[in-house]
Amino acid sequence: MNHGAGTEWEIDMKLEAGMAAVVTGAASGLGEATARMLAGQGVKVALFDTNAERGEQVAAEIGGLFCACDVTSDSSVETALAKARAAHGPERITVNCAGIAPGKRIVAKKRDTGELVAHDMASFEKVVAVNLFGTFRMMARSAVAMAALAPINDDGSRGVIINTASVAAEDGQIGQAAYAASKGGVAALTLPAARDLASSGIRVATILPGLFETPMFASIADDYRRALEQSVPHPSRLGRPAEYAALVRSIIENDMLNGVTIRLDGAVRLAPK
Repeated sequence: MNHGAGTEWEIDMKLEAGMAAVVTGAASGLGEATARMLAGQGVKVALFDTNAERGEQVAAEIGGLFCACDVTSDSSVETALAKARAAHGPERITVNCAGIAPGKRIVAKKRDTGELVAHDMASFEKVVAVNLFGTFRMMARSAVAMAALAPINDDGSRGVIINTASVAAEDGQIGQAAYAASKGGVAALTLPAARDLASSGIRVATILPGLFETPMFASIADDYRRALEQSVPHPSRLGRPAEYAALVRSIIENDMLNGVTIRLDGAVRLAPK
């Protein structure tokens, strides 16, 4: 790791062997691709997820460490972080990919009776608890550990936290009230968090993925899939998790990417439904 001033074109924070990282939602999709990318660069990766079977499998394949973690629970997060730090040391990189995306209208009609019913609060609160509160819970706890680390360059950089929102934060569709609200919260959190943590040398950025190849799309009908792909201006396909991971790497390695929300979407703008 270079601790000197460097040259004009030198990237300040580089992925290097031995650096520690935590990735939530790492057993599948965007989180798995990110964990694989980081491990491929020699980073010591702790994979946080509730899916122990798949998480252990991915961890074994990439030489990482699986930590069972429910991001809605203080004790679960703290236990997982303690396990990760005991094995790898404090994390310099945290990537939050854990999330859920159930769909439900604000006012719906019961199929059997035709009765109009309101969106239940329990499901709304669960989405916010995972997507927004879970992201903040991880961010705050990682930031405490990062702030105690020695700077890695003359700019005083100590670490980076990358969160995952969604284009639904800006283009929320019918049935996405809870999801869009939770992801909008993650996006809105980015700048104040970056300003808050700047004095500790910790950067914060958020990625807003568009339509990506994740388990969420694994079971959709072929005609619906083609329609989704055609809605993306260019390239007219679903995004690949490796492309998300590539942006994660770019954010890590570019110290000027801070306090930003970045759409990764092929120029798609979601229709109302």
